[in-house]
Amino acid sequence: MYKVIEKTIDLGDGRTISIETGKLAKQADGSVVIKMGRTMLLATVVSAKEVRKDVDFMPLSVDYKEKYASLGRFPGGFLKREARPSDYEVLIARLVDRALRPLFPDDYHADTFVTINLISADKDILPDSLAGLAASAALSVSDIPFGGPISEVRVGRIDGKFKINPGISELTDADIDLLVGATKDNILMVEGEMKEISETEMIEAIQFAHEAIKDQCKVQEELAEMVGATKIREYEHDEGDEGLKKKVWKETYDKVFKVAEKAIANKQERSEAFEAVKEEFLAQFTDEDEINKSLIGKYFHDVEKDAVRNLMLDKGIRLDGRKTDEIRPIWSEVDPLPAAHGSAVFTRGETQSLTTVTLGTKLNEKMIDEVLFQGSHKFVLHYNFPPFSTGDARPARGTSRREIGHGNLAHRALKNMMPEDSENPYAIRVVSDILESNGSSSMATVCAGSLALMDAGIKLKKPVSGIAMGLISDSKSKKYAILSDILGDEDHLGDMDFKVTGTRDGITATQMDIKVDGLPYEILTEALEQAREGRFHILDKMAETISEPRENLKPHAPRISQITIPKDMIGAIIGPGGKVIQEIQSETGTTIIVEEIDDKGIVDVFADNEEAINKALKRINSIVAVPEIGTVYKGKVKTIVPFGAFIEILPGKDGLLHISEIEWRRLKTVDEVLSEGDEVEVKLIDVDKRTGKIKLSRKILLPRPDRNDQR
Repeated sequence: MYKVIEKTIDLGDGRTISIETGKLAKQADGSVVIKMGRTMLLATVVSAKEVRKDVDFMPLSVDYKEKYASLGRFPGGFLKREARPSDYEVLIARLVDRALRPLFPDDYHADTFVTINLISADKDILPDSLAGLAASAALSVSDIPFGGPISEVRVGRIDGKFKINPGISELTDADIDLLVGATKDNILMVEGEMKEISETEMIEAIQFAHEAIKDQCKVQEELAEMVGATKIREYEHDEGDEGLKKKVWKETYDKVFKVAEKAIANKQERSEAFEAVKEEFLAQFTDEDEINKSLIGKYFHDVEKDAVRNLMLDKGIRLDGRKTDEIRPIWSEVDPLPAAHGSAVFTRGETQSLTTVTLGTKLNEKMIDEVLFQGSHKFVLHYNFPPFSTGDARPARGTSRREIGHGNLAHRALKNMMPEDSENPYAIRVVSDILESNGSSSMATVCAGSLALMDAGIKLKKPVSGIAMGLISDSKSKKYAILSDILGDEDHLGDMDFKVTGTRDGITATQMDIKVDGLPYEILTEALEQAREGRFHILDKMAETISEPRENLKPHAPRISQITIPKDMIGAIIGPGGKVIQEIQSETGTTIIVEEIDDKGIVDVFADNEEAINKALKRINSIVAVPEIGTVYKGKVKTIVPFGAFIEILPGKDGLLHISEIEWRRLKTVDEVLSEGDEVEVKLIDVDKRTGKIKLSRKILLPRPDRNDQR
């Protein structure tokens, strides 16, 4: 029924990765199963036989899906089935897409779908480091035109040593967590977080990862030969018009070059100037002329790309007139939104972020219920990119994959600089709304996020800034230009988008996409050094606005007081069915959260004013207080019995006031003196060591009468 073909990758430390094809999903153009330990990924690829003639891009769709059954779990929610992709699934799909997309032929425009399913999971193996390998292997055993193979690996540094694809448990001690995607010859994609490492250490990590990738690419090539997938399918290439192409270049190149040479700083004005050249060219044609406007648009884009690149390489002039290492003008302010818990505006050139900070309780933490990860996140960062930020007249429809990816990068940049949990009882939400965009909006988010957190009074360990680097290069002349703080056009027309974030002491996160073959490590090193200088310049500008966290929270920001109680007192605070804690919250206007952590009870009391917190703490302290012999209490009579009265001296704690301890005189009945509901002062005279029963006395607090008066 089937013939299995399998290859094995040896990671060199007893761990192996196997690639198997020919057994599952055989009707797809290509399918493989990747296995490492108990983790298995099924990757399939299908590409349409006919290309789309109405597009000038690669219509590639990459999806990563985790099956809850892979770890023997039920999905949450009412329907109990997998629903829309989680942020984690979107981020993995983006990692794979970014490495694959540049390797399809420029003229291949067939709908192509890559689907990666996690079908078996190991609790200590991260599947994201295998997803790129799985997708590439599926393409390698198909006849789809693809310039791979590629692979993606994670490199971690634990105790000073690099390791390929470390386990989840090992990453808790890692100071480098980097995902690298590459072919045998070229780095394609880098993404990860670090704990203030140097530029040299980052290069070493990338090189270490690339060596492992080379081996994985070689195994894929051998697998393709074994399968016989060496012939690429024939497809309909783009129809070109060489005569029209020459005409466009001849009549527009010099004009486009002159527009670029003017160094128009305003993006809209610059775009209009380029568009005017195109419209002037089109004006020579009438309705009777049979021209392909789409083809003219493609050729004009190529003219614009070459003109801008040549201007930078030959004359050192950027589109907005800056030097290659020059940062756009920066202005920022904190507390622009007086009602927010923290806020900041950060503007660099024509890119602007308005960022807010909101403080909450544990109830506000982001709940995680994924296949491999459950729990909650105390710190979250959301990035929003509305259409008006680029002047686009279109509706905003939900959160895009790009927004999730950019938000994740900014989150990673700031995460390791957040205060330790023991020093920060708050759930923190940072939201960056991009109000203007002309390149590097994720880096503006990092800068604005740092400013807003310090404005909120969150004790950020160190401020973090970010910068996006670009590259223009020519393989023939060997000329290149490394660009600091790139514009949107420089990103689109350039060869590299390299985002670096960090403090003055090192890098905290990075994201890099390389669009050119054979980028030397020397250029990468130079780009990192230029990025470091730019990062410092931005930090200096941020320090002019706010240099360290505010000493205190805003007056209107909520407060949290935290106390520790004995574990066995948790039930007393909560009460039967939550009655006690609900009553305290209702009467004091607070939110109270009780947890058991490390065999102790941790109580958080949350409110927007100190008086309410103090009232709640007084109630809680009275509940958890341990009755002490010799202490006088003002209690309430709860129950009258023939032999005495039970007095509540503390919430939930009753003691027996024996009839003989009510007064010095002899009483026939308790109700001669006491009634239920009376408040009475009593002294704790004994606690039974075996039963814990409390014995009280009222008469000991009264003057002792003469013997004659006791009759």
